Amino acid sequence: MNLVTGATGLVGSHLVSRLLKDQEAVKALRRPESDMRLLKRVIAREHQHPEEIFNRIEWVNGDLLNYYSLENALAKVHTVYHCAAIVSFEGSDKHKLLENNILGTKNIVDAALSVGLSAFCHVSSIAALGRASEGIPVTEQSFWKNSDRNTIYAQSKHGAEKEVWRGIAEGLNAVIVNPSIILGAGNWENGSAALIHTVANGLKFYTRGINGFVDVKDVVEVMILLVHKKYFGERFIVSGSDVSYQQLFEWIAAGLGVKGPTHYANPAMSALAWQFFALRKFFTGKRALISRETAKTAHAKHFYPADKLINTTGFRFKPLQQCINEITAVYREEMMTKQS
Repeated sequence: MNLVTGATGLVGSHLVSRLLKDQEAVKALRRPESDMRLLKRVIAREHQHPEEIFNRIEWVNGDLLNYYSLENALAKVHTVYHCAAIVSFEGSDKHKLLENNILGTKNIVDAALSVGLSAFCHVSSIAALGRASEGIPVTEQSFWKNSDRNTIYAQSKHGAEKEVWRGIAEGLNAVIVNPSIILGAGNWENGSAALIHTVANGLKFYTRGINGFVDVKDVVEVMILLVHKKYFGERFIVSGSDVSYQQLFEWIAAGLGVKGPTHYANPAMSALAWQFFALRKFFTGKRALISRETAKTAHAKHFYPADKLINTTGFRFKPLQQCINEITAVYREEMMTKQS
């Protein structure tokens, strides 16, 4: 039996669908208010009898902040895929990020140790590796340095990863994956999937920053591979390509059949943008599309080679443009269905 945390999120939903396709038994942790819509959409796209497949999931009510609920959830489980995390780059979410991402991971690690789990896969982030000087690649050996260049999200993921390393030192068979920005058909209003929606609605500006990107399906394949091959006590960067935001937006626009952004937004313009959205949030409560951190990142050039993963396992990533074409095709289909 596999237990998946964060099963209703982007990575978790694709992982659950993939495990079910392999005829694996899946148990999923959820809160009573969990939104199942994304998971159901993913299963509907990938299975012939989606309702029957969805009903194979064994749901268990629990909370990563409630240790005792996790011990109950781990009954008869041999492998945990820990995908749950809060992703935010807003300073106002600091307490929520640190508590849920660090304490939640501590609790699931402690529970896994208490039951003698066979395998544990932790979905970390390239953010947990810290920021190298611009232009210098970040690798699995990169040393974390406390810096104001590290976002609160990065701090929370670094702290969470430390809990997994502590668990490994205490005997937990765990492997850590550090994905770059994960792209996939998800909630079009939030996360990386919102990039598709934003371009579709006429994004006018681009930046020349560079970042790592990876298809969510590749992340899932790597997770399963590393667990099955028992690469425990290791971490692996999972990143398909380092590309500029300008190129990314051009590919998205081409996949959608719309005009891409044509105006360069310099750092000063980006600073004005995040201040505008912060002010709008203050008066309306609407979540900011751009934060101080994301405005800075959009102009930085960061590189995340996945050489260790490729050389160790032979894994080959899907070309990023193909990934974009597949995601935009899903977006177009879902928007047409919504309008009909």
